[in-house]
Amino acid sequence: MNNLFRSLFSCVVLLLSAGCASTANNNFNSLLWMQSSAEYKANALQAYNGAMRNIDAALADRRWTAVGEQVGDCSSLPPAVVMDIDETVLDNSRYMGRVVVEKSAWSVATWDEWVALKEAAAVPGAVEFINAMNGMSVKVIFISNRECRNRDNPGSGCSQEADTIENLAKVGVHGVLPDDLLLMGEQEGWTSEKKSRREYIAGKYRIVMLFGDDLGDFLAGVKGNITPQERDRLVSEQKNNWGRKWFMLSNPTYGSWMNVLGDQKSRYIRSY
Repeated sequence: MNNLFRSLFSCVVLLLSAGCASTANNNFNSLLWMQSSAEYKANALQAYNGAMRNIDAALADRRWTAVGEQVGDCSSLPPAVVMDIDETVLDNSRYMGRVVVEKSAWSVATWDEWVALKEAAAVPGAVEFINAMNGMSVKVIFISNRECRNRDNPGSGCSQEADTIENLAKVGVHGVLPDDLLLMGEQEGWTSEKKSRREYIAGKYRIVMLFGDDLGDFLAGVKGNITPQERDRLVSEQKNNWGRKWFMLSNPTYGSWMNVLGDQKSRYIRSY
């Protein structure tokens, strides 16, 4: 009887483990939290409300800059805030919902189809903050890893840029110019590493705040060939920037935090 019990118990454990792995791979719980929880909305509003409370100090102090890429005297430069797009300003959880429901995976083709639809909603608090910045004559510039690539034929231009600007207008962010949106691959050297694009902006503006959902939106060299422990150390070293100059939006569904864990992610699960 004991042997039978142990056999049945082992089977149940295996089934549960398989179910949990499937759910984890499909981002079921993470996506459910983003789409249905009041906590997600509160977290986003908290970030943008915190930024509003700090913007006056940022504008008043001409030495205030939010980026290490800002070199030299920037006191005479006009102020700007730099924002990521996806899961920072635009909510793409419906695309992730398709991935979960269809038990598929992210792909360049289906992602580009989603971008072309221009149906992403706004992250709570983002539109109000951006419009407030426009009213205060603070330039809002977007650095996005949406890829600038020919969709239909060579020479057709960067359709993703026009799509993103139209999507922003749909949610209430109007007047965004192509020069205000820096996509991956739009210029030579503009890779998924955003450092070069921050340097480009820092030559024209005093960057007073950064917004993103990934550590790479704030720091260089944190998206690969680095351990989670090293990333934790960098976050601690920058503790005075979080909630003052840097504002992180929550995204448990994808990002470099997951990539640096490697293939054996289960080894990072702690228990007692």
